[in-house]
Amino acid sequence: MDKVNNIEGAEAAAIAAWIEARLMQALADSDGTVAITVPGGSTPFPIMEVLAKAPLDWSRIAVWPGDDRLVEESHAASNTGKIRALFEPLGAQVVSLPDAGEPPHFALAWLGMGGDGHIASLFPNTDPQVDDPQMMRRLTPDPLPPEAPFDRITLTIPALLDSDALMFVIRGDDKRAVFDGALRGEHDLPVARLLGAASQQVTCFS
Repeated sequence: MDKVNNIEGAEAAAIAAWIEARLMQALADSDGTVAITVPGGSTPFPIMEVLAKAPLDWSRIAVWPGDDRLVEESHAASNTGKIRALFEPLGAQVVSLPDAGEPPHFALAWLGMGGDGHIASLFPNTDPQVDDPQMMRRLTPDPLPPEAPFDRITLTIPALLDSDALMFVIRGDDKRAVFDGALRGEHDLPVARLLGAASQQVTCFS
């Protein structure tokens, strides 16, 4: 696809500044709440820690996890608990997926990707569809990752595509090869299905 902007060698501060600029523009273009969906895992949180220092009107920003493990927010495996601790003190609304209603249109859908091509908690075994009638699903990855052996709740491909822009942070040559293969249509993994259906700008930091 020709709408992918690859930015190599980006550090956390540069990625956070890029997200800040997107959110600032979205806030300027709207009088209401601006929604962003963010990933969990180890890679995003250093970026989010920098982003949390940005002088944004956080009271108008809703932060949606793209997915989470079905555990209490106090559990170490909870993405939502960590996201809430960062952004709720700033005045942002942090959404709990199990308690959420219909996902909104996102100013930005920020995603990671696993080495197996999964996005959010849309693992290959779950056979995610671009025309899924549901915007959110509870599911069980197979195999369950040993570091997080929990059922999941996740936004679906249509929910992620209901966004102004898609953004990935891909670390490691192996993952980058999977991502690039998806762009070239070389496989049918979840990331390839998302990218194949995307019409908005996609930015990939690596």
